[in-house]
Amino acid sequence: MKVFKEEQRFTQLWLIVLMSVGLFVPIALIFQEYSKENSSISNNELIGSTIAILASGLLIFFFKLKTRIDEKGIYYQFFPFHFKYKLIFWYEIENAFVRTYDAIGEYGGWGLKGGFFWRKSKGTCINVSGDIGIQLELKNGKKLLIGTQKKEEAISVLKTYK
Repeated sequence: MKVFKEEQRFTQLWLIVLMSVGLFVPIALIFQEYSKENSSISNNELIGSTIAILASGLLIFFFKLKTRIDEKGIYYQFFPFHFKYKLIFWYEIENAFVRTYDAIGEYGGWGLKGGFFWRKSKGTCINVSGDIGIQLELKNGKKLLIGTQKKEEAISVLKTYK
């Protein structure tokens, strides 16, 4: 029995830099207002606002995409949107293959994308980085692309279960 397992997180350097700048600016503005002589911001408001900004900005680093492929089918979980694995059985899958994609052009970026606002015909995409994904075309007409950093392993395990 061949099993594919992968766990991914948002750890890209550009994202860390962008988030750092995005967190620094509002915090700096709050501290600037707080340091004024006639500031209307209390100590509790300063601490609360700073903690809220940091918590909301750092939340993305708790996101995790887990993928598993085995004899039953393809499992995926994108925490915190899914608290447990979702399973797509092999009998529900018309076609499954690994492909290169354009995250921004095809799906509007990284994360849980697709459907209502962005190119509905492409289906849903769940990814955290890169441009390689496991494309699933289901028998009910729906499409799902799951990002992967393990291209060769994914290709190999899909061949096993086709």
